[in-house]
Amino acid sequence: MNNMLKKMDFILELDKLKAILRKSKPLGLDRYENSAEHSWHVCMLAMVLTEDASPEVDSFKVIKMLLLHDIVEIDAGDVLVYDTKKRAEAYEKELHAAKRIFGLLPKHLNEEFLDIWIEFEKGISRESLFAQAIDRVIPVLQNINNNGQSWQENNISLKQVLEKNSVIAHANPLLWEHIKEKLENSPFWEK
Repeated sequence: MNNMLKKMDFILELDKLKAILRKSKPLGLDRYENSAEHSWHVCMLAMVLTEDASPEVDSFKVIKMLLLHDIVEIDAGDVLVYDTKKRAEAYEKELHAAKRIFGLLPKHLNEEFLDIWIEFEKGISRESLFAQAIDRVIPVLQNINNNGQSWQENNISLKQVLEKNSVIAHANPLLWEHIKEKLENSPFWEK
């Protein structure tokens, strides 16, 4: 019974992820997306794209990574991927959050989830590199289709977007070429 209570405490803690606002807005809406919505959306994208992955990846492990990687934002908050200074400082704060939040679970799940989270963050496997790339796709697509909304609001340049998101090629080079072309031809960049 104690393990079940720990699992329920963890699940209830995750409800807080719905209150963590990101910088992008969902298509057609005038509000910011929350991290729980992002996690669902990026997992759906991974399910659609894993069959095209080269080399082949374990799709279930990728989805686990994508579901777990942003949970730390409950404590650490969301940091804009283009803010290199804050991103560099974020890992220790996020690791502390991961240990606290996954620590709510029974020991075996705590260890499994923490290991998966670290693997994602460090990019030390095919699955983690694929998951990191997939995690970048949704915000890029949202911005392309929202007139560069979060890029415009945060003074992000085309050069920054191209540099930061070139990892998408790890997931699918053809997809990256398509996205890169759309980025370079988007009318919202200052010429």
